[in-house]
Amino acid sequence: MSISSISSVSSRNLYQNYRQISSGKRINSAADDAAGLAIAEKLKTQSNGYDVGRRNAATSQDMVNVADGGLSTITDSLQRIRELGVQASNTAIYGDSERKMMQQEIDQLKGAISDAGKNTRFNTMNLLDGSMGSSHVASSPDGGGMDISMPDATLEALGIADFDVTGDFDLSVIDNALDKVSSARGDMGAAYNRLDHTMNFNSYASLNTTASRSRIEDLDIGKAVSDMKKNSLLEEYRIMMQKKQEEENGRVLQLLRFNS
Repeated sequence: MSISSISSVSSRNLYQNYRQISSGKRINSAADDAAGLAIAEKLKTQSNGYDVGRRNAATSQDMVNVADGGLSTITDSLQRIRELGVQASNTAIYGDSERKMMQQEIDQLKGAISDAGKNTRFNTMNLLDGSMGSSHVASSPDGGGMDISMPDATLEALGIADFDVTGDFDLSVIDNALDKVSSARGDMGAAYNRLDHTMNFNSYASLNTTASRSRIEDLDIGKAVSDMKKNSLLEEYRIMMQKKQEEENGRVLQLLRFNS
C-alpha cells in the first residue's frame, strides 16, 4: 500500500473515530451505514408516536377524572333528593307546608345538578351538557386509538326537571336518574382503565423501540477506542514513512546536484 493510500485511509478512519466517540453514536450520517440509519429513523418515528400517544392518553385520563367528579356531585344531589322524596311520601307525618320546605331544598339541589351539568369543563369543553358527545383519543403511533363518549347529565336528560314533591310524584324518576348517572360513571371508569392500559403499553413499547434503535445506532465505546488506537498508530506510521520519504528525496536531490 502506498503512503498516499495509507494517508487517505488512516486519516478518514481516525476522523470517523473522533466523530463517533464525541457523539456517542456509531451512525452519524448515511455514509456510516445507510441501511442502519433508515431503520433507526423509522424506529425513532415509531417511538415518538408511542410517547405522544401516551401523553394523549394521560391528558384524556384527566378529562375523564373531571367528568367523573362532576357526575359524583350529581349523584350526591340525587341521593339527597331521593331522601327528601321518601320523607315527603310519609303523609302521616308531613303536610303541605313541610313538603313545600322540602321542595325548596330539592330546587336548590336541582340547581346544583344543573350547574354541574353545564359547568363541568375541561380545557373550555363542556363535558356533561350533551354537547361533546364522542371524542377520539389518538393513543397509537399511527393516530388510531379509542373513542370516549361523554354523557348528557342535564336536568332534562336525567328526566328530573319537573320533579316536585308538593303534588303527586314518582320516586322511580329519581331512581332512573341515579341509574343513568351510575351507568355513566361506570363508562368513565372503564374508559379510565383502558387509558391506563394504553399508557402502560405505550411506555413499554417506546422503551423497547428505543432500545432497538440504540442497538443499531449507538457506539460500542470499547471497540471504538480500540479502533482509534489502531488508526492512530497507522497515522503515526504514515507520518513516519512520509518523513522518511522526504528525507530520501532530499538525499537524492543532493546527489543530483553534486553530480551535475
